[in-house]
Amino acid sequence: MKNIFFVLLVALMFTTCKQKEEENVRMKFKLIQSKYQDIKEVFKPFEDSLSTFSKEEYDLLKPLILEQNIPTLQKNIKEGKLTYEKLTLFYLYRIVLFESNSELSLNSIIVLNPNVLEEAREKDLNKSEASEFSIYGMPILLKDNINTNNMPTTAGAIALAENRKTEDAFIVQKLKENGALILGKVNLSEWAYFFCSDCPLGYSAVGGQTLNPYGRKVFETGGSSAGSGVAIAANFAVAAVGTETAGSITSPSSKNSVVGLKPTVGVLSRTGIVPISSTLDTPGPMTKSVIDNAILYNAMLGDDINDEASIKIEQFEDEFEKELVSTTLKGKKLGVLKPHLENEIYKASVAKIKEAGAEIIEIDPPTISFDGFLTLLNIDMKHDLPQYLKNNADKNIKIASVKDVVTFNLKDSVLRAPYGQQLLDGIIKDSTTLAELEIVKNNLNTEGKKYLKEIISQNLDAILSINNFDSGIAAVAKYPTITVPMGYESREPISLTFIGKPYSERNLLKLAYAFEQLTKVRKMPKNYQ
Repeated sequence: MKNIFFVLLVALMFTTCKQKEEENVRMKFKLIQSKYQDIKEVFKPFEDSLSTFSKEEYDLLKPLILEQNIPTLQKNIKEGKLTYEKLTLFYLYRIVLFESNSELSLNSIIVLNPNVLEEAREKDLNKSEASEFSIYGMPILLKDNINTNNMPTTAGAIALAENRKTEDAFIVQKLKENGALILGKVNLSEWAYFFCSDCPLGYSAVGGQTLNPYGRKVFETGGSSAGSGVAIAANFAVAAVGTETAGSITSPSSKNSVVGLKPTVGVLSRTGIVPISSTLDTPGPMTKSVIDNAILYNAMLGDDINDEASIKIEQFEDEFEKELVSTTLKGKKLGVLKPHLENEIYKASVAKIKEAGAEIIEIDPPTISFDGFLTLLNIDMKHDLPQYLKNNADKNIKIASVKDVVTFNLKDSVLRAPYGQQLLDGIIKDSTTLAELEIVKNNLNTEGKKYLKEIISQNLDAILSINNFDSGIAAVAKYPTITVPMGYESREPISLTFIGKPYSERNLLKLAYAFEQLTKVRKMPKNYQ
């Protein structure tokens, strides 16, 4: 594969090759805590409520909540062991407990919904509306590039710090319609990591440096949905929503031992989400279990007339959950990429899958060209960000273009861009025309499909990968992915990623569930139990 492919993946976050800390430039932190905001101010609205929520009560609730999936939580609430208000208080208490501790803080939270406890009490009054497989009453965190009507949406950038008066993103509207509680917003790699070159994953000027609970300051968080992965790994909420262009869900999910689904572009709406690329962007669910992933994914579905890529996908019927939990790997036809068999955990996982009755097809992936990938992102963001700023941002926001962001940051680069803004500079310099961009897109799509051709030619259920190693390829091919914990290498999480045909999310969830139940390897991070 041409060197340009690897250069781009390293520069943009799409590689997760294991490196020693001293060898990894992205682990050379210039700062940890945000110089822009004080996390204590984020917690202030809950001081009174948490003052009457004791450590003893928190400890009593732990076995009912920690690591429990949505059906179990709903069952506990239905049986009167728990309420939606207590569930929400538990998470708020836990967030404050850890994020206020200088030795354990993960810098995963940017803002909390000041109304969430009142909303939880309303859910308790109408809890008969909840089913076992419902998102109803479940506290959910959102990546802070997703609009909400009562919290700022910053993309981690000080340039958007006052982006407060916005309408809910389409997927947030759907979550609320289905009864979800929006607990707050989580940190991310600033501008979804299309900002600075070789800067730490999970850093933003607004939120500071997100840290990995499995190895604080030792392991990378993955990016750009770093806060989504970290917060769910640490049990700060039931689930979170991330966004991906090419690896931004699969990377932090795999690095934090959680389940992450990157759907086919258009399955979930992008309206009201700060963009990089209208060609490749999509939101997706990040959860501790596959069943929770299916429930959260289902709650965000809907046809959005304001998103040109949006298509109507029917929500799962009531029987899908039974179908999901009864799925096995027997008779499934799965492709295995030969270069990845050098990894012992991947190799052992493939052997287990084969023992479970799946047919394994070994694949020698062809050499492909990734020429133009950076151009695609450059030109899409050059055109897509102004559209968001015009149509979906607070009207008081003064910036209107990528160039405006660069100019704004230069006024105080120590605070606003301590690692530089090389990728934004590159956008401004890129003079590729829209006609030329279409050629680039088509070429990349062809190359991606060539690399993954056995999905179609051999009618595979999925191709198996590691972490986000092939996420860039799946992205340009327009194929969905789901990543599931498959083990730990010297305590660092590693995941198995399923790449499927377009619009095969239902099948991917079933495959992921079957693998999850076969292996059951996820462990809570040691210091966050």
